[in-house]
Amino acid sequence: MGDRREDLAAALAEVERRIGDACRAAGRSRSEITLIAVTKTYPASDVRLLAELGVSHVGENRDQEAAAKAAECAGLGLTWHFIGQLQTNKVRSVASYAHMVHSVDRPRLVDALGREAVRAGREVDCLIQVALDAEPGEGGAGRGGAAPQEVPALAGLVAKTEGLRLRGVMAVAPLGEDPSAAFARLRAVAERVREEHPAADVISAGMSGDIPQAVANGATHLRVGTALLGRRKPFVR
Repeated sequence: MGDRREDLAAALAEVERRIGDACRAAGRSRSEITLIAVTKTYPASDVRLLAELGVSHVGENRDQEAAAKAAECAGLGLTWHFIGQLQTNKVRSVASYAHMVHSVDRPRLVDALGREAVRAGREVDCLIQVALDAEPGEGGAGRGGAAPQEVPALAGLVAKTEGLRLRGVMAVAPLGEDPSAAFARLRAVAERVREEHPAADVISAGMSGDIPQAVANGATHLRVGTALLGRRKPFVR
């Protein structure tokens, strides 16, 4: 465990150095950026070690894994982010522990999430996932997400749904594309949303490989897994 703590501390220091460099290059303050440690496939013991090292935001992709870790790490004061594709049959569970859902991409999910948040007596922060690789009219391609032209209406639906709070947008840079160009498009979508909903000021963008490009294009939340925890083992059902 001691070795693992040292490894995580060294990785965290390097990620912080990279974020700091990116902020300086973009003329931004480090205080504008929230680091989310994406701990999928890694044990709750790693979450505890990261919490001891000062990490307070944790991201997960799968409900089964996330629910168990959130329960095991209750009492640590962590903020839990659900960042994976969310099926409606998992919404009740996710609404019971997630503080922010990054993958809101369709009206049916908005309705279900709002209903279960109210049932749980909670208010869940929501980000509209934007499909940056979608062709006009096709909706999300591959990884999910709403096509950019669908985002304003979906944002309006979230904003008026009891139990939910619209906080902004999220996207993943398409494979093979310059992340700077992709995140510039996301920033433009985010600005349109903010015109109607000024409090929706979150841009969740950037992972281990594209931190500088995300920060340069206004990202407020970075979802970092591999650079913090190492290469993942393939998930086997």
